[in-house]
Amino acid sequence: MLQESRRVAVVLALSMACAAPPVLAKDAVSSSAAHDQAVQKVLSSDAYKKALAVLDEQHGRIVEDGITLTEIPAPPFKEAKRAQAFAELLRAGGLKDVTLDEEGNVLGLRPGTAGGDQVVVVSAHMDTVFPEGTDVKVKREGTRLAAPGIGDDTMSLAVLAGYVRALEAAGIRTRDNILFVGTVGEEGPGDLRGVRYLFTKGKYQGKIKAFYSVESGSVARVTHGGVGSKRYRATFQGPGGHSFGAFGLVNPMYALGQAATAFSTISVPAHPKTTYSIGRLGGGTSVNSIPVEAWMEVDMRSEDVDALKRVEDRFLTIVKEAVATENFARSTKEGEIKLKLDAIGDRPAGTTAVDTDIVQYAISAIKAGGYEPDLNRSSTDSNLPMSLGIPAITVGRMAPGTFGRAHALDEWLDAEKGPMVKAMGTTLSTILVTTGMQ
Repeated sequence: MLQESRRVAVVLALSMACAAPPVLAKDAVSSSAAHDQAVQKVLSSDAYKKALAVLDEQHGRIVEDGITLTEIPAPPFKEAKRAQAFAELLRAGGLKDVTLDEEGNVLGLRPGTAGGDQVVVVSAHMDTVFPEGTDVKVKREGTRLAAPGIGDDTMSLAVLAGYVRALEAAGIRTRDNILFVGTVGEEGPGDLRGVRYLFTKGKYQGKIKAFYSVESGSVARVTHGGVGSKRYRATFQGPGGHSFGAFGLVNPMYALGQAATAFSTISVPAHPKTTYSIGRLGGGTSVNSIPVEAWMEVDMRSEDVDALKRVEDRFLTIVKEAVATENFARSTKEGEIKLKLDAIGDRPAGTTAVDTDIVQYAISAIKAGGYEPDLNRSSTDSNLPMSLGIPAITVGRMAPGTFGRAHALDEWLDAEKGPMVKAMGTTLSTILVTTGMQ
């Protein structure tokens, strides 16, 4: 029976691989003449030059704000203190309509000249991956700053506040309303809860025409594809018993082992990139006991909605087959193996086409800044709007090579003034051309 189940698993895996989408062509990084001209118009304007001068003048303040925010812990689901501090930065920068929504996101509205209730969101996330109790004191070595979360994504919050001050000081008006947002729950267990609320329940639901997520990476990087993910905790439960005296009863750990082995043999396409992993497992009472339960947590990801669905469906089949196999192979006189499935993560996949204005403006601005555009796919707050068909990208705000070790305790960035101001200015120009600087 077990051998037959494995044979079926291999056959199904191979058929799934054969049904995978064809290899995708590498994304072009060219921009149109019209988009190049629009960016040049912004860059050559006196107002933009004044805003850039303000960023240069206030570089030290932006860095200090970033340090202050970094040293306010923001572990998953506990971003409230950092949110209050970020809200005060937006108010101090000149925004009059600054609020916190019911999920904990910070919202700061800068009205445009066209009126109406549509907005372009410019966001950064407030949470970090680090648990409560992590030492978040920033360590300085010259212009190098190191601390958990300083790059991903805390310094972006300080940069957004710097943008608000620069726009106010330069007297820049935009056609579109700009909604500056600090989101909660972007990382891991947060499962995009902040941006999900913003788009599906918040006061701006149905009113967001475009979305920017400002992240820790290179200013040359444009994330226009959202890698979707499905995450499950699969718990196998049984009657348990003494390892010697009750030998022969069904064992949840054996069911888990069968499921893990079959899961590890799934064949997935290289393009669109599709992956899977077992990240955690546990269970058992003692070394001399048949476990009452055993569990594992799995992560499945893909750039493509259909490919992700195929992997998820195969996983769901595998865990059910493992339960059936164990119940057939051993005694169930004290009870059968049962399966408990908990969905612990669901990030939708999506894409913003390369030829849309928001991507084309980003490419043009990056080239104008002297960088080589790098189009890619990742998992960020932009996943949610992409999945809804709303133009969205994630952009960086650091010079290439001036950051590293994201999600590590020794995460760092180099805040040297020249490269940092240039990178911030490039990202700002992208936002201004999209929102219609006047």
